[in-house]
Amino acid sequence: MRKGIVDRFEGECAVIEFDGKTEDILKSELPEEVKAGDTLIFEDGAVTIDKEETTARKNEIDNLMDELFEE
Repeated sequence: MRKGIVDRFEGECAVIEFDGKTEDILKSELPEEVKAGDTLIFEDGAVTIDKEETTARKNEIDNLMDELFEE
């Protein structure tokens, strides 16, 4: 099993970060609803979105942004 984070989309590819390195993967090989920032699980030829980890990362980033821009 590998986990990666969707960094961005470029044309027909998604740029996925795995342990600090990026790989281009065809969007057609990913779930239709995938978006930038999603955590993906690659296992046994299947790709799924780890919704729990995606939400946790988003909340962590939101909290850091709130701290950074506190008045």
